Amino acid sequence: MSADPHCIFCRIVAGQIPAKKVHEDDELLVFHDIHPWAPVHVLVIPKDHIASHADVGDAHAPLLGRMLALAPKLMRDLGVTNGFRTVINTGPDGGQEVHHLHMHVMGGPRPWVKG
Repeated sequence: MSADPHCIFCRIVAGQIPAKKVHEDDELLVFHDIHPWAPVHVLVIPKDHIASHADVGDAHAPLLGRMLALAPKLMRDLGVTNGFRTVINTGPDGGQEVHHLHMHVMGGPRPWVKG
């Protein structure tokens, strides 16, 4: 497994920084965002360090599919019943703040539109 010792998400995966975990398996970690934009806001991250969505290739297709397929189950388990939003910010112009691939999954009663 690849990791960047300076990456906050890699440090969360390694257990060096605490997080409110929702799901964990061999490839993925899901935890609550510390600055939520919605009543329910979790981050789905691969345990391997991939800096950005721009860095994925065909070999990552199964991982990306697992990330997307997990979102509905997460939202159901967290009580979101009326829809949710998935967002992957990519690169500086795409609003990516942490340079480790991550998918925001947000839901809950509106209004919470932020961006």
